[in-house]
Parts: sequence; C-alpha cells; structure tokens
Amino acid sequence: MGKATGFVEYKRQLASDRPVRERISDWNEFHEHLTEQELQIQGARCMDCGIPYCHSGLMLGGMAAGCPVNNLIPEWNDLVYRGMWREALERLLKTNNFPEFTGRVCPAPCEGSCTVGLIGEPVAIKTIEQEIIDRGFANGWMTAEPPAVRTGKKVAVVGSGPSGLACAAQLNKAGHTVTVFERADRVGGLLMYGIPNMKLDKAVVQRRVDLMAEEGVQFVTGTEVGKDYPAQKLLAEFDSVVLCGGATKPRDLPIEGRDLKGIHFAVEFLHQNTKSLLDSNHEDGNYNSAKGLDVIIIGGGDTGTDCVGTSIRHGCNSVTQFEILDKSPVSRAANNPWPQFPRVFKVDYGQEEAQVLYGDDPRQYAIMSKRFVGDENGRVKGIETVQVEWKKDANGRMGPVEIPGSEKFWPAQLVLLAMGFLGPEDQLLAQLGVERDARSNVKAQYGEFATSIPGVFAAGDMRRGQSLVVWAINEGRAAARECDRFLMGETQLP
Repeated sequence: MGKATGFVEYKRQLASDRPVRERISDWNEFHEHLTEQELQIQGARCMDCGIPYCHSGLMLGGMAAGCPVNNLIPEWNDLVYRGMWREALERLLKTNNFPEFTGRVCPAPCEGSCTVGLIGEPVAIKTIEQEIIDRGFANGWMTAEPPAVRTGKKVAVVGSGPSGLACAAQLNKAGHTVTVFERADRVGGLLMYGIPNMKLDKAVVQRRVDLMAEEGVQFVTGTEVGKDYPAQKLLAEFDSVVLCGGATKPRDLPIEGRDLKGIHFAVEFLHQNTKSLLDSNHEDGNYNSAKGLDVIIIGGGDTGTDCVGTSIRHGCNSVTQFEILDKSPVSRAANNPWPQFPRVFKVDYGQEEAQVLYGDDPRQYAIMSKRFVGDENGRVKGIETVQVEWKKDANGRMGPVEIPGSEKFWPAQLVLLAMGFLGPEDQLLAQLGVERDARSNVKAQYGEFATSIPGVFAAGDMRRGQSLVVWAINEGRAAARECDRFLMGETQLP
C-alpha cells in the first residue's frame, strides 16, 4: 500500500483548477492535471493501515463510508506509486465500470474514510482514479472487448444513466443481447444532460458510449418506454427487463406566486443549457439564459452549485443560493466521527467563482422562501423570505421555526428550484403495474433487485431514490448479476 512512510513524508496535493476568470468564459472542464511524478507521490501516501475503510462502502450515519463499488483503492494506489499504470487500470476496472465519471463527479466518500485523514489530509484517491482511466484511454489500453459467445437471451435496459449503463455493460459481458432505451436524443441520462459540461465533458461520456456500442450494446434514443414504446411490448419482446429510469420527478415549491414566469426546475435549466451547447454552441437560443439577470437558486446541493456555475457562464447580473439548513461546521462535529462521510463546510467550484466575481459566497443559510413576487407582466421579480432556526418539536423532531422580524425581499428575474427529487415518474411504472414502496420508488430488495413482476428488475435512483453516481453504478452492476442469474440459473458476474 504505497510507501510505508509516505503519509508522513508527503503532503496531499490536488490538481489545480483553471483560473476563475479564464474558465467562466467557456464550458470546458476546469481541472488541470498533476504530473506523473506528483501522482506517484500521492500514491505513496497510501499507508499500510491494516484495515482500510476507503473501499468498504458501509452505510454509517445514513451516508456511505468508503467506496460503494468497493474499489481496490490501496492496490491501485500502490501500483501507481510503482509506476505500473496498466496494472493499476486492470485493478480499477475490476470494480468500477466508469471511473472516468466517478473520478470527476463523485464526492469521494472513500477519502472521507481514509485512515490518513484521522491524523492529517486524506490520500488524493479521486484524483488518482481519474488519472488512471484517462491514461488508459490516452494510451490505447481501453479497447472494445465484445463477448466471445452470445447466450441468445435479450434484455431491455430502460434508462441510460449510470445505473443503466453499468447494468448494460455487465449483461453484455455475460453474453446477452442488450438494448438500452433512452428518451432523450443522446445517451447518458444525468451524465449527459444533468451535469454541466465544465464538470463532466460530454466527449468523455460519448467516448464510453461508443466503446459500449462497439462491444455490442444497442442504444435506442428518442424513445420513451411507456409512451413511444408500450410497456407490454417491452415484456413481450425481451426475456428480461431492468428499470433504470432514475428519480426524475423534481421537488416543487408550492408557495404563492409559483405560476409566475421565470421560475424553473434546475434539471430543466441544466438540460436545456447542455443540449443547446452540444447542438449549436448556444447559437440556437433554445435554453433559459441567465444573462443580465438576478438569479436565485433554491437548494444548496450539487445541482444548485451547477446552476450557480451555469448562470455565471451565461453572464448573470448576480447569483444567490438559498439553503434552508444551517451552515455546516468547518471540521467534523462530535456526532460525525471518522470513518463517516464528513459533513463539513466546503466551497465548490460555483461558490468559488461567485466569490471572485461578486466578492462573496452566494449561499444564504437557514432561509425559507415565503412568496414569489411578480411584475405587471406576470413574470417573477423577487422572493420574500424569512430566516429560520432549527428546533425540536414536542416529538423531538428537528424543524425550522421562523424568526420574527427577519423578513426580507430579494430581487430575482430568474428562479431555479434545486431541491432534489421525489422519485420516479409514474407512466411506465403504472403501465407495468410494478409494486411501489412508501416513497413511490420501485419496490425491489437491495441485493435481489427483483420487482413484483417476474423477470423485471430495478436499479439505481428508480429503486433507492435520489443518490450518488457511484451508488447507481453499484446498483446497475448488482442488478445485472441478478438478472443474469434469472436468465441462466447461475451467474459469474462479479
């Protein structure tokens, strides 16, 4: 595991980001790269800790501790330290179908559980992971590996996000003929249209899709199963079906003035922006532009941050991000010990850009939106808010309590709702008649992934609710294993 004394000798180093004022002028990825020597030094920091939690994937404190796909992190850190890049790639691909995605967008619960982080800064695991796979593509090591034998079984995968792609890749390896249905015009789901290009270059997504197609996976775009393609036809034409449609029903904010023009769901805003960028470099104008507007984003998560970065690149007049929760502590609280995921204050790329441009962090904490205010043309012109404090009610549950006298009006001509998702959409699931759980997700036991309909499986956000890309990959792989077992009576898929 790296160099025995590396964590003492070397400091943590991450690749630098492009300067803010340079990167906001385009839509290119903003991360730079470390040199090979710098990466080997970072690999050397992986200590011989005996019981590495970094690849455990445990659920602690309601969040993942360690890598959900159980990446063999100490092994490939050691191989990078020794300059054995191709061997490191082989180790990495044993557990993760798409490290080029997780290496860019995963919040790295592996680093939160790194043993070195107990006494200092954790190993730069995510940086090393991305570099391994990027070098694999650059050096021509990533080549198509179609299965030698086909089973004659046909499987439909509905949805081409990370769970659908992972499931399709694994089932194709098992020799099944796999067709992936995607309702958008491009493959990738949230990887393509939910995450902005500067965070995940769409050429990186397409590169992987092209490789999968070369291996024999069939992609059908512009086809919504349950609408353009009846669910019963799906059941009739395929030996098995895996539902990977995601949790795409956005959470709304039904307060006064919600029907005003200029209030949009964040996912709609981001989708339109990326599609227009890919279609015409924004020349077609088929997107909601934030140029010259005061933008307010309601929601403090990653999607909200992506809206901040996108609005800035449009040339917004100002951008503010509302978060109903309190500001996180700068270091772990007593009830958030290692190896839990660290719930601490962080400045992401969007907030950093806003600070440089406007002089302050755009986030406002413990704030509740009370009413949208419109102008004479029925368009939003601002939001009335109130500050809140979190207190326990009579049942001991924490909830927001309004602070009298803290009311405020915020000007805004564009409001983006980034408050998460409530679950999967209903049309396809209603047609299939699959059983749903209390949160409206497809009911299927983790580890089995079988729905109430024989031969139909579910994985990813459609089954577990809104979650991380890395969890989607975990579920897609595991659902493929159970689907293969259903079709063949046994499985050799990992």
